[in-house]
Amino acid sequence: MAEPREDMAALVASLVTPLVDAPDALEIESSELEDGTVLVEVSVDEADAGKVIGRQGRVIKAIRTLCRAAGSRGGFHVEVEIVD
Repeated sequence: MAEPREDMAALVASLVTPLVDAPDALEIESSELEDGTVLVEVSVDEADAGKVIGRQGRVIKAIRTLCRAAGSRGGFHVEVEIVD
């Protein structure tokens, strides 16, 4: 089985890639913090940021919810952040 941070990065990539117009500019980095939390940082083209965030943050909130649910099944905490 792959590491949790690799799994979460792949999950975020599969959710975000169809939303953006410039998938070449999409960068997803994952790391594990000292407390065991998996941090997934998503960087997209400036023009695509609104699509990933969504109206009133609904899209990114849904992505975070899915990732947290997947992490809880694996026994770890997940945070998803949009990086400028």
